[in-house]
Amino acid sequence: MTFAIEPKQIGIIAAKEFRERIRNRWVLAVTTVFTAFALVIAYFGSAQQGAVGFSSIEVTIASLVSLVIYLIPLIALILGFDAIVGERERGSLDLLLSMPITRLELLLGKFLGLSAALACSTVIGFGLVGLLLGFKLPPSAWYHYAGFMLSSVLLGMAFLSLAVMVSVFAADRTRASGGAIALWFFFVLVYDLILLGALVVSGGAVATDAFPYLLLLNPADVFRILNIFGLEEVRTLYGLTTVFPERLANPGLLGAVMLAWITLPLAVANWKFRQ
Repeated sequence: MTFAIEPKQIGIIAAKEFRERIRNRWVLAVTTVFTAFALVIAYFGSAQQGAVGFSSIEVTIASLVSLVIYLIPLIALILGFDAIVGERERGSLDLLLSMPITRLELLLGKFLGLSAALACSTVIGFGLVGLLLGFKLPPSAWYHYAGFMLSSVLLGMAFLSLAVMVSVFAADRTRASGGAIALWFFFVLVYDLILLGALVVSGGAVATDAFPYLLLLNPADVFRILNIFGLEEVRTLYGLTTVFPERLANPGLLGAVMLAWITLPLAVANWKFRQ
C-alpha cells in the first residue's frame, strides 16, 4: 500500500472544482449571503441591549458566531455531499480513475477545490463587513476579527471533510444528501442537547470530568470555544465558560483539534474509497 501523491495532479483537480464553482456563480451567491447576514447581525446585534448600530468587536463577533455555527456547516455539507457519489452517478468517476491519477489524489483535489471556493466566499463575505467595521474599530480589533474569519474557514473545512466522507460511503446522491442533513442536525442541533441532558441527569458530575472533552468531539463547539475565549467581553455572554476549563481553551490546542476534524474524516474517506 502506498500513499505517494503528485501535487500537480491534486492541483489540476482542485482548480477544476474551483473554476466550476466560480462559473456557476456559487461563490458569488454564498458571498452575498454571508455579507448580507453579517451586515444585518452586526448592525442589529445589540438590539437586545436596547440599541442598534455597529458597536464593539466583542458584541459583533458574539453575534456572528451564532450565525456561523448554523450557516457554514450547512453550506459546507450541501457543497460536498455529492463530490464522489455525484461523479459515480454521472458515470464520470470511472473516466477520472482511468487517468493517471490515484484515488487519494482525486479525493484531495476535490476537497481542496471545494475548500478554496468556500474559503473564498467566507473571507470575502465577512471581509467586506470587516472593512465597514474598520472605520469604527481600533486596529487591534482586526486581530480578533481575522481570528474569527480564520476559525470560520476551518469550521467550513471540517464539515466539508465530513461531507466528502459521506459522499464516499453513500450508494447514491439521495442517501448522501440525507446523511449530510443528518450530520448537520446531529452536530449543530442535537449534540449539545444530549450533553445538556447528561449534565442534568448526572447532577452536574459529568461537567467536571468528561464534559469539556466531549465538547471537543463536536467541531461546532470547538469553533464556539475558540471565539468565546478569545475576547473577555464575549465570555460573559456564554454560560459555557463556567464548565469549560480555561487551560483547554488554548488557541493552539483548539486549532489542532479542528485540524484533526479536517483530516480524520478525509482519512476514513480515503480508506473506504480504496476498497
